[in-house]
Amino acid sequence: MTCCTAAEEVFPRPDWKDRPNPLASPEAVVGGHLTAFAGQYPKSFNYYLDQNTFNALLFEHLYDRLLSINPLTADYEPWLAKEWSISDDKLTYTFWLDQEARWSDGKPITAEDIRWTYEVILDPKTRTGAHKVGLEKLHPPEVLDSHTIRFTAKELHWSHIGTIGRLNILPSHVFRDKEFNKLNFEFPVVSGPLKLGEIKEGILAKLHRRNDWWGWKRASSRNLYNFETLVFRFFAERENAFEAFKKGQIDVYPVYTSRLWVNETKGEKFDKNWTIKQKVQNYNPSGFQGFAMNMRRPLFGDKRVRKAMAHLINREKMNRTLMYSQYFMQRSIWEDLYDEDTPYKNIYYEFNPDKARRLLKKAGWSANPKTGILEKGGKPFRFKFLNRDSSANKFLAIYNEDLRDVGIELEIDKKDWAAWVKDMDEYNFEMTWASWSSGIFKDPEPMWDSKEAERPSGQNVTGFKDSRVDELIEKQRILFDVQNRHAICREIDVILSDECPYALLWNINYVRLLYWNKFGMPATVLSKFSDELAIYSLWWFDEDSDADLKDAMENGAHLPSRPPNVNFDSSFRSTCNSGKDTP
Repeated sequence: MTCCTAAEEVFPRPDWKDRPNPLASPEAVVGGHLTAFAGQYPKSFNYYLDQNTFNALLFEHLYDRLLSINPLTADYEPWLAKEWSISDDKLTYTFWLDQEARWSDGKPITAEDIRWTYEVILDPKTRTGAHKVGLEKLHPPEVLDSHTIRFTAKELHWSHIGTIGRLNILPSHVFRDKEFNKLNFEFPVVSGPLKLGEIKEGILAKLHRRNDWWGWKRASSRNLYNFETLVFRFFAERENAFEAFKKGQIDVYPVYTSRLWVNETKGEKFDKNWTIKQKVQNYNPSGFQGFAMNMRRPLFGDKRVRKAMAHLINREKMNRTLMYSQYFMQRSIWEDLYDEDTPYKNIYYEFNPDKARRLLKKAGWSANPKTGILEKGGKPFRFKFLNRDSSANKFLAIYNEDLRDVGIELEIDKKDWAAWVKDMDEYNFEMTWASWSSGIFKDPEPMWDSKEAERPSGQNVTGFKDSRVDELIEKQRILFDVQNRHAICREIDVILSDECPYALLWNINYVRLLYWNKFGMPATVLSKFSDELAIYSLWWFDEDSDADLKDAMENGAHLPSRPPNVNFDSSFRSTCNSGKDTP
């Protein structure tokens, strides 16, 4: 038993036991490959330098963390750290590492690796942006011995355990003497279940399963990470990726375009169940998307102008004519914090050109009698929309038409992903389309705290500053009850709604999946709190299903159907009742 003082609480609890993941199927087999769409080719694969969905997935599989998350309760559980303690004042965190944890080159994972990871992220020279936010609240960690490290916080904050525990730890002996800002595509030594293989710039990246991963000894790793190879293909446009899916060049395709979901999922392949169309509903936290307005620029520094821009987005028309009424209109940054017992208090920005005109007039904008263009101080109302995806053009065409009607000129500035990210890192934009995921535990600080508005490569891309929001962020820092924190988030949400840094768009509360019928998967299809990223750990290649698929396509035969709608709760209950996949 690890020693601790009476003023410390030790985790995990005495009754905790390392158990198999209750969502991982015992029928899973190891082998085969899966090919997936990974978005546009990023400027870097280094998640600490380029924060995007693919890089988050990559680092999750390459580099282990101190703690894992229980797939059903979301409680913290051991991983690199076999044990940890939290002082009674919740300012001191001590971690004891599993001495069997190894890097892929055979060297032990040590406390020095954790200290170095902390140091390199906080180095002022590294472009690690939002990753600095939580770590800055901690003093430099103290290495007590090769497998023990202690963090002491500068201030009380509920997020410390997550900040430390969910940090992807990097090998100090490999990267210490290298320039971190140039660590982009080569990660030769890893600690996770996969390793990086072939990379074809702009085309694909391969990940291979590690048979020598130290983590296989854990019961909680059983029946996970079953593919021998994951192939991630990059496309500049989602439409091109969908064409590759239809040709069988991509195995699974999460659908973010309603037209494809409604109109392009018909025909022999779907009728005969060669390809599966499935809607999966679980507890994946709702993110948000919207037109972000750069409040650092004088044009969008006026709240009345921002509100007018929101009232000029005909979201209902776009949903009806372009998206087959598949979406609900967002009115919140945190949609999943509301229900019948906690109703919205936010403003709903309906399409209302007259209201927009009144707001713009109050802000000092008036139409030039000759051109009809709004002017203020002799300058026309003209702005650039930074765009990275041509699929947005049809939405922007509708927006542009309604902007012109009130005398506003829109220019589309099309960039590829890497150029878009660079401009966003430097806040070199006026308006852009931005989307954000969300976590189980909402933390408003990285995106909405005033001090984050000037941090390069941060999440406060709009440059939002508000003293009352700062006060509320400060208040929630010391609250360890999640419901109390979320109540404060709802207060912040009301202010954000009024200040309108984003003109919010729409969302959907389930995952739309298309995949070729050759894979095994648990009854829940996905995990409780994840989107399609859970596929890479929970699914497996089924040789029999693959053979059946090839035979069916050759002979024009039908394959057995799969449920078109999957609900996590009912699927998990049925699995438990069957006596399978239980802890």
